[in-house]
Amino acid sequence: MRLLVVEDENGIATRVEATCASDGMSCHVAENGTEALEMMKFYDYDAIILDLMLPDIDGFEILSRMRAIKNSTPVVILSGLSTTEDKVKCLTIGADDYVTKPFSKTELLARIHAIIRRTSGHFSSIIDVGPIKIDIRQRSVRIYGMEMSLTSKEYAILELLAIKKGSVLPKEAFLNHIYGGMDEPEIKIVDVFVCKLRKKIADMTGGLNLIETVWGRGYTLRDLAEETVNSSTNSLKVG
Repeated sequence: MRLLVVEDENGIATRVEATCASDGMSCHVAENGTEALEMMKFYDYDAIILDLMLPDIDGFEILSRMRAIKNSTPVVILSGLSTTEDKVKCLTIGADDYVTKPFSKTELLARIHAIIRRTSGHFSSIIDVGPIKIDIRQRSVRIYGMEMSLTSKEYAILELLAIKKGSVLPKEAFLNHIYGGMDEPEIKIVDVFVCKLRKKIADMTGGLNLIETVWGRGYTLRDLAEETVNSSTNSLKVG
C-alpha cells in the first residue's frame, strides 16, 4: 500500500513514515499543502495522512479541494487540534477518520487499515477468494488452511488484486503498489511476479487459475463464489 503523508514537522513525518514502513507500506511525504495537491495529480494513493496546521494551505482547505474534484482517496486527519468542533468540521467536509497527536503507532495503523478496508468494501481484515484467505492486517495468506509462502512482491500483487477484487488492474497499478513510484523497474516484471504467483496458487489448489489476464488491460482476480452462484442460477433456469 502507498500513502501520502502531509506533515510539515519533520520529526512527526519521519515517525509516521517509519510506522507505516514497519507494516509494509510505502510513503510519500509532502511538507506543505501545495506540494501535497501537486503529488495527488501524479500518483494514486491508498490513503492520505493529513495534518491540519500547514504553512501554506491548511488541511481543511486541502480536504475541501479534494472532495470538490471527486477525489475519494480515504483521509485520516492527524492533528494536534483536539476540539470537537475541529473533528466535526473535518468529518463533515470529507475526512474518514481523525487521530490526535501525540498518537499511538498501533492505533494509527489500525485506523489506516480500517478505512482502506471500508472504502474498498471490505469490513474485515480477512478477504476470502475461493479457497484463499488473505489477512491484510497480518500480511498472511492461507489456502485450504495451509499457510502460503510468498515473497513481499508476490504478496503485494495478491493483496492489491484482493482489495480490488472484480476490477481489472493495469500493470502500472501493480508497479505503483509495489514500488510506490520510486525506482520502478520495467513493466514486464509484473508478468514475472504474476506468473510465479499463479504457479504457487495452482500448486496448492490442484490447478486453479484465479488470476485472469484481460488482454490489453491487465489482470483481475476471479471470484469463484460469484461464479458458483451464477452457475447454480443458470442451472435452475435451464431446469
